[in-house]
Amino acid sequence: MGKIANRTLAGAGALVLAVALAGTASYAGGHPKVTAPTLTGWASLPAGTFVPGSEPSGALATGDLHGFTTPFADQPVQGFSGIVKNRDGTFDVLSDNGYGTQANSADFLLRVQRLAPAFATGTVDVVGGLNLTDPNKQVPWKLTRDDRVLTGADFDVESIVKAADGTFWIGDEFGPFLLHFDRAGRLLSVPIPLDGVVAPETAARTGVPATTSSSKGYEGLAGSPDGRYLYGLLEGTVNGDIPGRLRLNEFDTRAQKYTGKRYAYQLEATGNAIGDAIAVDRDRFLIIERDGGQGATARFKRLYLADKRDRDHDGLLDKTLLVDLMNIANPRRLGGFGTTFTFPFQTIEDVVILDDTHLAVLNDNNFPFSSGRTEGQADNNEWITIELPERLRADRNLLR
Repeated sequence: MGKIANRTLAGAGALVLAVALAGTASYAGGHPKVTAPTLTGWASLPAGTFVPGSEPSGALATGDLHGFTTPFADQPVQGFSGIVKNRDGTFDVLSDNGYGTQANSADFLLRVQRLAPAFATGTVDVVGGLNLTDPNKQVPWKLTRDDRVLTGADFDVESIVKAADGTFWIGDEFGPFLLHFDRAGRLLSVPIPLDGVVAPETAARTGVPATTSSSKGYEGLAGSPDGRYLYGLLEGTVNGDIPGRLRLNEFDTRAQKYTGKRYAYQLEATGNAIGDAIAVDRDRFLIIERDGGQGATARFKRLYLADKRDRDHDGLLDKTLLVDLMNIANPRRLGGFGTTFTFPFQTIEDVVILDDTHLAVLNDNNFPFSSGRTEGQADNNEWITIELPERLRADRNLLR
């Protein structure tokens, strides 16, 4: 299939728990033991990982495929754009819209993958997953498939929150929309638009003028600790806003509508983008901000702690640099890397809190296009854990 060996679904059942326990061993514990952000775990899922017995995919993918040949016989497990932690040690990870555009992703099935990292062996097992569907015809416009299985031509899903009842809230970039799915991946309600923000994909369908650029909708979605509110962070600036200023919108899950409260996040450079946003407590968020470089051109890949209380009264979320992902201490030389570890990927779109002093960060490998780790070779999905020198003091509800 390509330069990277094809990898298929791992066995489930008892393996899930065994792998989960192996994975958590490297970040268990409480008190910080480091003076700088330090790599404590590294694992990798090969780029050529597919869901066996699924459906062909990638027929319209063109460009530098880095040794792979399309169409693929099955659906790739790739493109991680959001992550949530499960209590059994596994993680639900969102695959995004496919091959980069609406036009070439109609045969990519939108899916939540269930993964279990095993840091002792540097591997990641795929132990399950579910496709996203709309069997009850909540989407009022025509979908790509008559069976109403959702594809990358229907939505560009980029962010995910798991509610206490097991349902999923997912942020989309083509609307931008908020999408609510049940535990089986079935859409529960009509896609919820954001007033005043129209992506080009929705503009083409409705005739309403676009107010933002393509692929600049909800890249981050954070859930409040009590589950009452969602905070959706746009990836790009809305037309007429200050360049590099991104809107963070508050949504009430009980009322099923936006509250009207809006906050602003300022990028460090107008050419940057955000990769993810998750909650730390009722006021603070972890936000990935990155440039568009990869490999030798990667310069700016950072994780910020952002506070909506705006203590300096400048109208913006207060930002504190938490981790420079291009400069992580690696005294144990994990993954076979040197004492300074870098995460030089074009898109880094996943962060999750493991405990009050440890985080996990994953890249979106844009399979098979990105080549940030080894020039000329399709990127794997790398999964790292980082110990922080100070406690996050996160809300206890988010540490369960």
